[in-house]
Amino acid sequence: MLSDADVDNKIPTQGLRYADASDSEYYILLTKDKKPICRTRCLNPPEHLPHHWNVNDIVPTSKIILDGMSHCFLSPAPECSRDHNEWRRFLIYLQGRDMVAIAKFKFWEFYILPPDQTSNFTNIRVAYKMEKTRNASNGRGHGESGRSCQVVRPTATKANINDSPTLPVNIVKETVSRGNACIQAGPLEKNFVRADPSYLQTLGQAHSGWIFGAIAELVDNSRDAKATKLEISIESIYFKKAGKDIPMLSIIDDGHGMTHQDVVRMTYFGHKQPDADDPNRIGRFGVGFKTGAMRLGKDALVLTQTADSRSIAFLSQSLNQGKDNLEIPIVSYYRKGQFMELDTVVQSEATAKYNLKSIKEFSPFNKYLIGEKAGLFQDKCTGTQIYIWNLDQWGSNYCLEWDNGLNGGSSFHQGDILIRSRRIRSRPGQISQKVPLDYSLRSYLEVIFLVPRMKIYVQGSLVRSRPLAKSLNKTCVETGTIMGKSAHLTLGRCQLEWEQMNCGIFLYWHGRLIEAYKRVGGMIHNGDTGRGVIGVIDVSDLMDEGNGLVWVHNNKQGFLDCEPYARLEEWLGKVADEYWDNKFDSLNVVKDGALYKPDQEWVQCNKCRKWRMLDPGFDTKSLPVEWFCYMKPFEGLCDLPEQKVDAGVVTVSAKRTGYDSRENSLPFEGIATIKVEDMSSDSIGLSRMAEDSSPLKRIRRGLPRACKKV
Repeated sequence: MLSDADVDNKIPTQGLRYADASDSEYYILLTKDKKPICRTRCLNPPEHLPHHWNVNDIVPTSKIILDGMSHCFLSPAPECSRDHNEWRRFLIYLQGRDMVAIAKFKFWEFYILPPDQTSNFTNIRVAYKMEKTRNASNGRGHGESGRSCQVVRPTATKANINDSPTLPVNIVKETVSRGNACIQAGPLEKNFVRADPSYLQTLGQAHSGWIFGAIAELVDNSRDAKATKLEISIESIYFKKAGKDIPMLSIIDDGHGMTHQDVVRMTYFGHKQPDADDPNRIGRFGVGFKTGAMRLGKDALVLTQTADSRSIAFLSQSLNQGKDNLEIPIVSYYRKGQFMELDTVVQSEATAKYNLKSIKEFSPFNKYLIGEKAGLFQDKCTGTQIYIWNLDQWGSNYCLEWDNGLNGGSSFHQGDILIRSRRIRSRPGQISQKVPLDYSLRSYLEVIFLVPRMKIYVQGSLVRSRPLAKSLNKTCVETGTIMGKSAHLTLGRCQLEWEQMNCGIFLYWHGRLIEAYKRVGGMIHNGDTGRGVIGVIDVSDLMDEGNGLVWVHNNKQGFLDCEPYARLEEWLGKVADEYWDNKFDSLNVVKDGALYKPDQEWVQCNKCRKWRMLDPGFDTKSLPVEWFCYMKPFEGLCDLPEQKVDAGVVTVSAKRTGYDSRENSLPFEGIATIKVEDMSSDSIGLSRMAEDSSPLKRIRRGLPRACKKV
């Protein structure tokens, strides 16, 4: 603070007074379309000046009348090289087109004038005027309380500023009233986080353990968008910058699409948690697209369309390489009749052209390819297309490998996307080394949703789904209460899992698979206990705490270590052990091969996507690939309600991808197989029963008797 003596001792330079080292400088952040241009210092600012100026409009100089306006000056104070470059580009644009940038506030209008041809862009003249006057209360100015303060602002000329070695500040003359000095507090400055481009690579580490978790994030977004069809494929495309063909992963759905605001929100790094839990929505954390796309590849382009708009967004590590701050180009259009026009309400024409240029330079997409992909939406169709390239690598090759399959081939010759390493995920008690769900995308997508309604295509062929609980043998539903919340577990035996020595519980949350083959109870300690037994449960109520808090990892590949999950594990182990004990004594060993068929047969309509129960013993192999409700044997309407399904039902193909058919495998003599005494031979597929069958010896869990304490 300056006293009268201090003011008098200051030496004016060309009519202006300058700050000592102890004086604070007045900084202003200049932005356009919410994107920072440059941090600046203001010379000769008016009172109560905002610290953030957002350019609302850019108009020709001829349309602005500057008579009677006051003036101040802006000088660049860049925090990085990016600010310096943006400042020069901004002024070159104003200078070359003789335009004025306008920033409007509640009380002020600022007009950033174009620099003259000889300017070095060091100081820029700004004209301003006050639109409204501040109301005074009892003769006091705004913010005063029984004190008076006089501010003397010397005038300045452009010549003065260009010759000034330092920035001038206001000269304040103080008058003391009631023994208190007048103190002027500057506007509040807030610190906002800036993201370094390396953060994109950090986001991809969320799915470092399993790359299919990244694809699942994008599939979840399609389901939340109410898509009825989803296509996932990898194809080669020529990339001019690389000078060769490169593989590109595409994920295309027919959901409701995204508006410009939705796209901006999608590119934000997280967003506010929903206040109310939506049982039909999976996305909760606001990072799914970023973590998924950046795990799969370095660059991703999103093309989305609603009934009234279309937007393009580019999330790229290549574009941001070497930059100090993260840049995400977005271009939006609005529908005008049968055409899409540039939406200048959410962006300027110059910004849109710059963003399109960046997209074309750092991606395989030119204006023709963008138009071709936009044509997939057809007339007034909605949806979202995601394209990812520079795919993640595993050694000298890509992490993913893909096969287009054979035209007209069987289900075992359909196209698929596989993890190159074929590594089995680590699970406590896991014995089997063949779990196709862990490395086959087709096999994983068969079980990803509790009740599938969306048609999913992988490499051009449809993923066949079927309710797992409806494909089990000797099924039962166990109901219990965990921490005051009800739980429903469906248990049964599966022939395919028995052959592969697999077992465990499939845990779902909001209809999405979170954990598969979770061994509980005796399954953890004994490889034969529970062999072939599969359980299915939806734990949404138990794992949702309310107010947006959930006990699920943000990568949706596991649950947090919490009391509800610990209680759930304890209950699952108890119920699974009881099921094994109760059903175990009713099984016999036979020398012949046994095939456990589902208790019922089901088929899904290709139009309404509802599941229809068929007559017992019906041969589902006789049905066509695309079956509809009006066909035999159902011969009904799609409007008819679907049969009720107990809580805890998952869908999966009866002949699941990656498993060998039991009918095609060669039987081995002497191998013990299992039959159910209380079921007919037709239902379990046995042609005869061995006369010398004997009860199977029960396997004891826990320590041997000799080790137990007396």
